[in-house]
Amino acid sequence: MASITIISATNRPDSNTEKVANYYLKAFKSKGADAELLSLKNLPESFLFSELFGKRSPDFQAIIDKYVDQQTKFVFIIPEYNGSYAGILKVFLDSIHPKYWVENKALLTGVATGRAGNLRGMEHLTNVLNYLKVNVYHNKLPISRVDTLMDVEGNIVDTDTQKVIDSQIEGFLKF
Repeated sequence: MASITIISATNRPDSNTEKVANYYLKAFKSKGADAELLSLKNLPESFLFSELFGKRSPDFQAIIDKYVDQQTKFVFIIPEYNGSYAGILKVFLDSIHPKYWVENKALLTGVATGRAGNLRGMEHLTNVLNYLKVNVYHNKLPISRVDTLMDVEGNIVDTDTQKVIDSQIEGFLKF
């Protein structure tokens, strides 16, 4: 059985996005799911100027092999960047042949320190994923003011947020 790939969709170091992605990783594993975390901050440095134009590096191919090729479910934890999602995620999606995405399933969670929890970014990403023929789970979770919901170690301590994440994960595992 293929594992679930959780994608921390930013290359920003020490991001709230990665902290939330790690929370999801632990939550999926606590439910017996085989899940792995791919942080886009770990993409090869040459990624932007090589992978898009057919110069596939062994490092990026290893990422595709481990986190994309055999998976059927993806969890995108996406921060708000200028009213949408981070450009590194778009480049990542554009660098992988569309055949890898067809008929897969995706869960979206938006994170922001502001009020909207990246609602607009989740809608933008939904459109791109639908174009790639990915089935997007209906329960998209906007997490607003994410920085106030975590302790100093980055653990989500807000019980209401924990409950809605748990409900979202339960539904996605059945999806």
